[in-house]
Amino acid sequence: MTPVPLRPRRFQPLDPSKRREGDERLLLKGIVFDVDGTLCEPQNYMFAEMRAALNIEKPTDILDHIYSLPEPEQSSAQEKIRQIERNAMASQKPQTGLVTLMDYLDSRSIKKGICTRNFDAPVAHLLDTFLPDSHFHPIVTREFRPPKPDPAGILHIAKTWMHEDGGKSLIMVGDSIDDMTAGFRAGAATVLLVNEVNRHLAEHQHTDLVVTRLDELIGILEEGFEGRVEGEVEETDMQAMIREAEGRA
Repeated sequence: MTPVPLRPRRFQPLDPSKRREGDERLLLKGIVFDVDGTLCEPQNYMFAEMRAALNIEKPTDILDHIYSLPEPEQSSAQEKIRQIERNAMASQKPQTGLVTLMDYLDSRSIKKGICTRNFDAPVAHLLDTFLPDSHFHPIVTREFRPPKPDPAGILHIAKTWMHEDGGKSLIMVGDSIDDMTAGFRAGAATVLLVNEVNRHLAEHQHTDLVVTRLDELIGILEEGFEGRVEGEVEETDMQAMIREAEGRA
């Protein structure tokens, strides 16, 4: 395919008083969040524990390895990493600005979804503990395949929200290359919640905007989101990707 220039992802201000007639920027319709490292503080130690339990090393992808196993080895491997995640639930800590951002999004009637490679128990624990009054739907966990960095989960959320333009009316907020790439490939804007480990992703082609804490997004969204992606990318057949994602749902 012929490379096409990237245009920065832009959205109109969520503050109605700041909107102007004739503004051709899209209206933001929803935000998709990662969980570990995004809604809660990173628990990166889990990945080393998982690889040790599975007897694999970097750069082997943990989920790809598990899905490549025959039964009953696959089910046994799944349970090993679930147990590591269960043990880590007790030490989950919310990201700075978590509740403030979610209250703001609710006040602006912005839909919220989750797309994570975690299984459902740690996700439910985090939401029940720190965001009991905040609604997220759909919640896409690793039971949905293929997982990030494939865009299928984000496109599934967009379809559930009755969006006909794939992820173009969405923002994906995460802390990993899987999050940035999945959002980018889905056509969404991407926001990196930066930390000492992922700082190298701040300049990555798939990262539109960088924040150091979640509630920094409030001022950005009120004034109008302006992404900074530029350069060239191979042209993507978005409709084909949407059809493929629909077939997996």
